Amino acid sequence: MINFGSGNTVIKSKLISRRMFVLSFAKTIVFCGIFGRLVSLQINEATKYKTLSDKNRFREWKLAPQRGLIRDYFDKEIASNEKVYQLHITPENAPNLETLFFRLKTILNLSDKRIFFLKRKIAKQKPWEPIIVSDNLTWSEFSRINLFLHELPGVEPIVSVARQYPDKSTAHIVGYVSQVSQKDLQKKQYLKDMAVGIAVGKTGLENKLDRDIIGKVGFQRYEVNAFGKRIKQIQVDPGESGKNYRTTIDLEVQKYASEALEDKAASVCVMDIYNGDIISMASSPSYDPNSFVHGIDKKYWNQLISNEKKPLNNKAIAGLYPPGSTIKIIVALSALENGIWNPKKYLNCNGVTELYGEKFHCWKKKGHGPMNMRSAIQRSCDVYFYEVARILGVDRLSETAKKFGLGKKVLNGFIEERTGVVPSTAWKKKFIGKNWYLGETLHSGIGQGYFQSTPLQLCLMTAQIANGGFEIKPRVLVNEKKNNLREYIKYKNENPNEPLPIDMLVSNFDLNPLFRNQENINFIKDAMFAATNEAGGTSFRSRYNDQKFMFAGKTGSSQIKRFTEEQRELEIKQKDIDYKDRDHALFVAFAPYSDPKYAISVVVEHGGTGSGSAAPIAKKIIKKVLERDQLRENVQNLTGEEI
Repeated sequence: MINFGSGNTVIKSKLISRRMFVLSFAKTIVFCGIFGRLVSLQINEATKYKTLSDKNRFREWKLAPQRGLIRDYFDKEIASNEKVYQLHITPENAPNLETLFFRLKTILNLSDKRIFFLKRKIAKQKPWEPIIVSDNLTWSEFSRINLFLHELPGVEPIVSVARQYPDKSTAHIVGYVSQVSQKDLQKKQYLKDMAVGIAVGKTGLENKLDRDIIGKVGFQRYEVNAFGKRIKQIQVDPGESGKNYRTTIDLEVQKYASEALEDKAASVCVMDIYNGDIISMASSPSYDPNSFVHGIDKKYWNQLISNEKKPLNNKAIAGLYPPGSTIKIIVALSALENGIWNPKKYLNCNGVTELYGEKFHCWKKKGHGPMNMRSAIQRSCDVYFYEVARILGVDRLSETAKKFGLGKKVLNGFIEERTGVVPSTAWKKKFIGKNWYLGETLHSGIGQGYFQSTPLQLCLMTAQIANGGFEIKPRVLVNEKKNNLREYIKYKNENPNEPLPIDMLVSNFDLNPLFRNQENINFIKDAMFAATNEAGGTSFRSRYNDQKFMFAGKTGSSQIKRFTEEQRELEIKQKDIDYKDRDHALFVAFAPYSDPKYAISVVVEHGGTGSGSAAPIAKKIIKKVLERDQLRENVQNLTGEEI
């Protein structure tokens, strides 16, 4: 008899064994998977999760570094720092922004308009990027924020520093800082790792020196509890302060010059004729640079941009003016250097000259009578210089003018500076697409027509004539280099027939003379002396009798609107014309005449005449500069960097 029960038992046993094997294998796989994951979490990804853990346990705040100081030549601060309290928000750390803004509105009295602006800003940026709610909290507001900080997730109270400008007379030189814009981030890569709320230089030295003066960012690290409240400070890195700079500016002269220009649209530049140190570079009217640091008020901004005297414009380097009769010293020098004119030659001025049917008038209706080159510079005779320019030609005049600093930027790194225009036949063809006409040469001979110059260019032109015709490079930051040019000229004056010592010869190897014959430079200096210190000179009324302050100069007036024949016949005075139609007034000079040290240029927009408006201002400033000359000489061996 067959037993079927034992066979079923075997089959069932095998089935159970197979299932147990599959189950055990599955358990092994699951176990290995869990074990592998634990190994991965504990070993391979330990750093990652430790970081995430620390992120919950610790909070890190970046600290804006202290911006470097800017001082004047005598170590007075012209750009310093002050402590400020700020409030930042990191959106990803705030569970509910609506609730957070509601709380902040109650604590800080934030306006709905401000909250709307902040929300829009958050929507445009990444959630982990902090935003600034306020960059200038009062101590009372800052204290309230810290008191309720545990109820304000995502909020970061910050103690920072902000720029402060003690005197607004230096506003155009120093410039100002303001909050970083998207454009700044694109142009200045070094800003990307900086703390939120850091200020960036926008104009002037603040912009030029921004990379080195901004400093290195620091941080504060705190341990916090589950509610985000600070328990204790773990680590602080204060960062590094930016580099300090010392300028060539004399703050006392700068303030004095600004006061002299009060209520005028004008500019003053004063320069050391041997090393190019800029003693003063004033532009009027000025503005308060402090108003830009925390965001400018709309009302004040509208006042600035609607002011017809353009306070935001740095007129010293961005204002373009026809040089007027100040160019006559370059016209005369160019004629002498090119050997096309005898300075003793007399020319009769009867008040007008004619060329191809067009009349060219002298500023003096009845003329000056017989003039040689010295008296023509002294009395600023237009008719004389029409003829000199006609024979000289605009291209040779252009070459000399450029050589002495016109038609090019003269300060390195100032984004506001403009080039100006020194016209030539090639220039007109290139930029206007027309041929040059001889009549335009006559206009150029008295600094009109296409000529455009900045006050600083005119100051440099005068300085290079005053130092005997050697090239210098204007600078705003102190340089430790020895003043080789001054020593060279002093030695040559004291020992005219002696060869230079070897050490002086080597040290002056890089001197660049701008003349062919230095006697021509001396002739121009003598003619400028006559213009100020001899009867009949256009600036004779502004002279000093004291040799210590005696200076040599040249006046100029640049036309804004052409005089009609009727106005000429009636001999209408500048003061009787509408303000906007008056000529610009210019004056250039160097002082003291017996031992030149400084050059000055003054431009008064719509000032009328150089002798009436610009020269009297220059007279006062020259005295102030020379009175402080010995103090400047005594200051030695202070560090700086040339720009």
